[in-house]
Amino acid sequence: MVTGQRGRPRSFDRDAALDKAMLAFWERGYEATSIADLTASLGIGAPSLYAAFGDKRKLFDEVVAVYGCRYGDFASVALAEEPTARAAVARILREAAEIYTDPAHPRGCMVISAAINTTSEEVAQALRERRNANLVMFESRIRADVATGALPADTDARALARYAGAVLQGMSQQSRDGASREELEAVAERALAAWPAA
Repeated sequence: MVTGQRGRPRSFDRDAALDKAMLAFWERGYEATSIADLTASLGIGAPSLYAAFGDKRKLFDEVVAVYGCRYGDFASVALAEEPTARAAVARILREAAEIYTDPAHPRGCMVISAAINTTSEEVAQALRERRNANLVMFESRIRADVATGALPADTDARALARYAGAVLQGMSQQSRDGASREELEAVAERALAAWPAA
């Protein structure tokens, strides 16, 4: 009778590998991050990478999920916790200024920057859907405020949601171009000055 485990155990920590892959994709984007970049970052060979994650696209999908849980859920949390859409957007923009410029990781938002210059329509579409889901959340919260009178009845909820999303996406790019946290916080305050009064 043969005892013990079958096959060789993986020689790396899967969660740590996902963290390293996330940083690589975040820094370079999906298209510019090669399998060679990933194997170098993870410290494993290509066969081990394929055995653990399938392929580059499947690894990226896992990375996006990890990113969302760790860095990208601040918007949905603020929308759920704050009493008004304006308060939620104010918190989102201020937290974005902090997260997007944190020196502990690459600048900006991975879901925004990873899609730049990608030739994979599947990747671009998946990231677009994530960004559009945020716009839907913004619009829903704004509509709720219109219904309660916290925003004027003639507020264009869709346009206001797109405005908030455009500011957020612009802040991500500005951070990658070198804007400081303080500069992005000033952008956030300027953006909030355009918010409709109750």
